Amino acid sequence: MDWPAAIAALSLAGWLGVALGTARAWDLRPIGEDESTPPEPTGWPSVAALFPARNEAAVLPLTLPALRAQDYPGAWHLVVVDDRSTDGTRDLATVPGTDLPGGWIGKVWALEQGRRAAGGLALNSRMARLRCQEPAERLLIPPFVYFFNLLYPMRRVNGRPAAAGGCMLVRRDALERAGGFAAIRDRVIDDVSLARAIRPHGKLRLAVSRSDVVSLREHDFRGIWRMVSRTAFTELRHSWSRLALTVALLLLLFAAPPILAVVGFTMGSTPTGAAAAAAWALLTALYLPTIRYFRLNPVWALTLPLAGLLYGAMTVDSARRARHGSW
Repeated sequence: MDWPAAIAALSLAGWLGVALGTARAWDLRPIGEDESTPPEPTGWPSVAALFPARNEAAVLPLTLPALRAQDYPGAWHLVVVDDRSTDGTRDLATVPGTDLPGGWIGKVWALEQGRRAAGGLALNSRMARLRCQEPAERLLIPPFVYFFNLLYPMRRVNGRPAAAGGCMLVRRDALERAGGFAAIRDRVIDDVSLARAIRPHGKLRLAVSRSDVVSLREHDFRGIWRMVSRTAFTELRHSWSRLALTVALLLLLFAAPPILAVVGFTMGSTPTGAAAAAAWALLTALYLPTIRYFRLNPVWALTLPLAGLLYGAMTVDSARRARHGSW
């Protein structure tokens, strides 16, 4: 077997592993998930929604009315904490926020100030349905959710703790036993870090929102690039060997199938072309549930190889920025 055929076979084996793995990372539904309405509890706990905001003056007039219009039957209130904004966010905040103490990350410090102001606390959580209307969003937002589930399969969240930062649920007693937000005060990836801190004190659940939690924020190409590159190298623990392995896997799983399928059949190498085409078909089929979740045309499933390469470039850029301290 020549090396193009070997690479195509490895890529196919990788996607077969994803398809047949018990984690079912391609399936966004956690175990036991259905569309039925759960029974109401005997008593509704009080809820405080903590909303850290930095330079969000243009977005808050859209998001705050939606948050304030919640129909939660129990006692609840919204705490908006300004995270040292330079625009008009402070004027819209419930808590103005104070200077950042040493050793804290800005968002986590804002959450801690909100916790202190809130009193009784419970955060309601789901992975919000992200906005997916513009071309850049349709190309890059579904892969963002798909890749997240590959890294942190929802069915195994108690073994590999994770959470989605847009809307998180935690009991106050569990948060306090975990050490509060001080336990993650220096963590850039605060949602996953909080899940890891909470895990010893109870079970976790991570699920995508079907309709009840929706993000109103618009995303352009530059914004998505910045969002990913800000944390990608941190996710790799600032390891250059992990970066090299990640880039190699992205090339193997996303770039190799379409390229080798075309090259294999063009050059008359049927084993290479067949294995690569099978890998390409399989990766597209496994991506379709995510495309359906975002209610997009199935044709968008064909863009996953391009999205995989772009996310690889964002990861490399994240390492470059970390090395030069440009964050």
